[in-house]
Amino acid sequence: MANQKLISFDLQADFAFFKKPDHNVGIVLSYNMLHKPALLGILGAIIGLEGYQKKGELPEYYHKLKDIPVGIEPLEGFHEKGNFQKTSVKYTNTVGYANEDGNLLVEETMLVKPAYRCYLLLDLDDTLHAKLYEYLKNGKAEYVPYLGKNEFQAWIISTNGFIQEYGYEEFTKNNDFFIRSIFIKSGILKNQKVNVKITLRNKDTVHRPTFTYFERLPVGFEEDKMIQYEMAEFALTDWTIAADSSIGQLYEIYRDNDKPQIIQLF
Repeated sequence: MANQKLISFDLQADFAFFKKPDHNVGIVLSYNMLHKPALLGILGAIIGLEGYQKKGELPEYYHKLKDIPVGIEPLEGFHEKGNFQKTSVKYTNTVGYANEDGNLLVEETMLVKPAYRCYLLLDLDDTLHAKLYEYLKNGKAEYVPYLGKNEFQAWIISTNGFIQEYGYEEFTKNNDFFIRSIFIKSGILKNQKVNVKITLRNKDTVHRPTFTYFERLPVGFEEDKMIQYEMAEFALTDWTIAADSSIGQLYEIYRDNDKPQIIQLF
């Protein structure tokens, strides 16, 4: 489309809690990485769309923003080999009417000082996309965005403006390449099931790869199955990826004279 813009903004918070629907006995776990449904909630808050109103029904922001292609990159200097520092906190609810069988004890994990670069491919002919672009560009928000819980307020890091804009084109894998963002290695990509082949390489001594990180993350909702998450297997690595690896929806992005970088939008 002629009026598309690829932008990014950097999101940071002191703490985050992206609740997993499954959990160990006695402790509720958090996803390590910001995932698409959580990012859409943040975008909805920024432009003032409604959240959850009724049990069993998806919120307004999800219906209206779910088709935006997004990319997610954990910011360098805030994570160690893809993992953010974690801690746990225990809550005790001693209110009698809430706990007829005794006190309710809950322990949750949470991320410490997470930070992400969020990429969005917006169609400015769409009214909501255009509003989102203007709000992000000017650092505005209708509702305070937060990372998983409303006490974990998030803010957009401002360095030479609140957003970055990129030239972009779909990436053709003629040579080995490096992906900055997390990427889907198997699961759901734009409503299609994918199972990709990845070959990692280390061809020189200048670039010394150190890790490959994996996490199963939500990419949307299975709306016909009691609003369960639709999941995909993601990876993040500093290894070089072979040109014959089958990874879809990659984009080459660049700013001015900067060296092009590769990200995945999903």
